[in-house]
Amino acid sequence: MPSLKYQKGDMVMGRWPGSSLYYEVKVLGFDLESHLYTVIYKDGTELELKEQDIRNPYRLQQRPRSRSRSPGRRRSRSRSPARTTRRSSSRTAAADATVAVTESTPPSSRDSKLKEMVEIRLSPLQPTMAAESNSNNKHEHKEKSNTANKVNEAEAKTEPETEKNLNRYNLRRRKNDRETKPQQLLENTKVATAPAATVSRLSTQLDFGGKIGAYFWLLFLPSWVLFVILQVNLEDPSLVNFPPPVPPLETFWDAQALGFVVLWILFQVLLYILPVGKLSEGMPLRSGERLKYRTNGFFAIAMSAAVVAAAVHQGIDLTYIHSHFLQIAVATFLISVLLSVYLYIRSRYAPPDQHALGGSSGNVIYDFFKGHELNPRIKNFDLKFFCEMRPGLIGWCLINFAFALTEMQQQGLATPSYAMILVNAFQLIYVVDGLWNEEAILTTMDLMHDGFGFMLAFGDLVWVPFTYTLQAYYLVSHPNELSLPAVAAIVLLKLIGFYIFRKSNSEKNAFRRNPTDPQLSYLRTIPTATGKSLLVSGWWGVVRHPNYLGDLIMALAWSIPCGFRHLLPWYYMIYFIILLVHRDSRDMSDCRRKYGSAWDEYCRTVRYRIIPRVY
Repeated sequence: MPSLKYQKGDMVMGRWPGSSLYYEVKVLGFDLESHLYTVIYKDGTELELKEQDIRNPYRLQQRPRSRSRSPGRRRSRSRSPARTTRRSSSRTAAADATVAVTESTPPSSRDSKLKEMVEIRLSPLQPTMAAESNSNNKHEHKEKSNTANKVNEAEAKTEPETEKNLNRYNLRRRKNDRETKPQQLLENTKVATAPAATVSRLSTQLDFGGKIGAYFWLLFLPSWVLFVILQVNLEDPSLVNFPPPVPPLETFWDAQALGFVVLWILFQVLLYILPVGKLSEGMPLRSGERLKYRTNGFFAIAMSAAVVAAAVHQGIDLTYIHSHFLQIAVATFLISVLLSVYLYIRSRYAPPDQHALGGSSGNVIYDFFKGHELNPRIKNFDLKFFCEMRPGLIGWCLINFAFALTEMQQQGLATPSYAMILVNAFQLIYVVDGLWNEEAILTTMDLMHDGFGFMLAFGDLVWVPFTYTLQAYYLVSHPNELSLPAVAAIVLLKLIGFYIFRKSNSEKNAFRRNPTDPQLSYLRTIPTATGKSLLVSGWWGVVRHPNYLGDLIMALAWSIPCGFRHLLPWYYMIYFIILLVHRDSRDMSDCRRKYGSAWDEYCRTVRYRIIPRVY
């Protein structure tokens, strides 16, 4: 293997993307597949640069400072990051000028400068942010204050929301042809802004405990589902009675239960592929492509409700779901495992640009767990999107309804109890709202970044319908009486949580899809060096994760109807706190690495993470 020109730990000068300015950076490593150096700037921003965009400090310092008018001399002076002349301030606005090239014909007086700007990808980034942190040039600071808003708006139009640093900072050589005409320059910029081919690379950061953690979760998750199902069936489900007795092995399997699950999934597949509803466009992939999704989830749950109502009217006994809950869960687990194996095998033949960055560790078990392929599809049928929103989510409501019927039968009630009605109603509203706003899921982490493997397949098909229904499952055998004032207070709590959850998610989804929408002009943001902006307005100016706050309040409203006699029905609340705190810590680490000093400013502006004045 040839020796590298720059080694890990070297302090060198790296060019800031979108400009001709160089700043001191530290080399963090070199990727053998993409041939890119990973460097970190003084403000904490990590980028990936080609070798020709890195210089030794002494080479820059020894460049002559002659005021010769020759083209070669003029280019040498423009590269110096420490110049304090007016010429360097014009260089600081390189990103702003690049945007101008793509939107309008530049004045003739700027033609000579524009010829020098046929840069690397010509991605309209924020060189001014780096200038603020790494340079003492007063002109650069003035240029930043005058052009920040203009650059931000252009960035939002030209930089795809989901594009990672891997593609954003793949730099090209500067053009040396000084005879290029303005029209040719415009054509070159259009070519330069086309999405570059993605190079497959191994994941450097592994989530959920890494490779060892993948083994743990593969064993723990199914075991936990089995535990809660067996524990809640005890006459006294207190944790002092742990572990619950394990029934004979033959009771875990029922062919009829497997047939019921397969029939339910096929029915949801049929509803998904019907040409009903809107064809929505997903966020841009690393290749620049936008996938289309059939967002007819509300139609699916409405049709499912009609079919279930007709089945009950025909005398079909849905209490079968309660009496065979364990067997149905085992059958669904088997299907999720088979699906995960299929997903991993097909991912081995998927093109590198279709791999998930977080699921490409090179370890078979970890990639099987996390998901190796980002958007596995059978023609236009998107497997991840379907499993995320259909069989498990709508099945959650079907199971709750079956438990309400079972409670009436076992407790001799004419109608379900207040507690059962509240749990059913609250969770039904949650699911219906998600399906009504199904398009919003296209901007979430699951759809944009996470591969589709065992983690999501098991979570969508098994974890959601067989653990989120725990409150209703508990109430069948352990009823809890509620007074009308208590019912009113719980309903009010639910409405508060739902308002915060829906309002904050709507703000986030609208901002991600079109940050330059005039209707969003009132929102305050913090620009970052990557071309994205951090939202610090509305609920997102109160806490960093207001959607988490709304989710937690709703989880509290789901658990209170079960009373306080046992900890088990509070499982969802406890699990959700752990999940959201872990997700917040993961976000903090990722965002600090991506946004550098802009993230520090964001944290100073929005101090609290989830709960105002608490956490």
